[in-house]
Amino acid sequence: MRPDRIAVAEAQLVDLRDRLARTRWPEAATADGWTQGVPLEYARELTRYWANSYDWRRVEAELNALPQWRTELDGEGEDAVDIHFFHVRSRHAGARPLLLANGWPSSVVEYLDVIDALVDPPDPADAFHLVIPSMPGYGFSGKPAVSGWGVERIARAWAQLMDQLGYERYFAHGSDWGSFVTSALGTDEPQRLAGLHLTLPVAPAPPAGDGEPLTDAEQRVLAAGRAFAETGTGYSAQQSTRPQTLGYALADSPAGQCLWIVEKFREWSDCDGHPENAISRDRLLDNVTYYWLSASAASSSRLYWESFRRQRLDEVPVPTGVSQYPHEPARMPRSWIERRYSDLRWWREPESGGHFPAIEQPERFVEELTAFFRTLR
Repeated sequence: MRPDRIAVAEAQLVDLRDRLARTRWPEAATADGWTQGVPLEYARELTRYWANSYDWRRVEAELNALPQWRTELDGEGEDAVDIHFFHVRSRHAGARPLLLANGWPSSVVEYLDVIDALVDPPDPADAFHLVIPSMPGYGFSGKPAVSGWGVERIARAWAQLMDQLGYERYFAHGSDWGSFVTSALGTDEPQRLAGLHLTLPVAPAPPAGDGEPLTDAEQRVLAAGRAFAETGTGYSAQQSTRPQTLGYALADSPAGQCLWIVEKFREWSDCDGHPENAISRDRLLDNVTYYWLSASAASSSRLYWESFRRQRLDEVPVPTGVSQYPHEPARMPRSWIERRYSDLRWWREPESGGHFPAIEQPERFVEELTAFFRTLR
């Protein structure tokens, strides 16, 4: 385990601006709004701002103000992956370790606006030591050189990471793929995981006719999920089948990488039709630039190829809390979730928020997380 910092060469930023200036744009869509994807006018406006006004050095300094490290996990030689992670310890005695795990198209940037509140809360009894890793192939972590780095293997690596840091018992939170990884951790390491909080819990559908009939509200949740599956999952079909081919395009075009990601922030956040209603333009671009500078388009997409059709949905017996936000596109009824998470102790449905609550509504996210883990003191 060795200390690290992010130091992007100026030549990379010059290259980014040059590529953006030479973007070859398609014609405008033949339908209004976002029906066919990101509107051309907004695409040009956003990338023009990225090239001419956005300041990567600002967020680089913000990231480098946090203690960060690198360590090889789960194997030797080409089998291992060099993981980049932040380890922010609280000044409060009795602070509890908490692993924060994200997914795609997010990054560790998702948690930047909640770190201070979790590490140094008004009540010291609510304080956490935070461990925030970038998954293999994401951000400035290494890229797997061999196949096999799916959800279960990443969970095993996170268990090794927490062991290296000396945490015998700890909490975990997961969003997106982070929900899958931390759930696998709860299945495989229940004696070490003291509690689990999720925003995207997933469980198998029960057999037909098994269990109580769904309520009207639960029927609406399932209907929304079916609509999402029909019209909103083209990205996952591509990433789970041909991530390498997609990677050639996104790794070569910053405009393509940017808009591939920003479209999802618009669709999955509680933004009333425009992503910048929920997340500031600079924060959106902080996350996009994290992907661009680390050249992680193909390697991050590859997690879908590794895991999308090979998901284990085994029982998770650890104490679990769920915050199910209304604009989360892939919600499931509580009665289904209870079948898999056999010690489900907390279920909340906030009135607003989407797939990225830590970055959309950081104060509310901290409140949800802290309130649940407070019950496990």
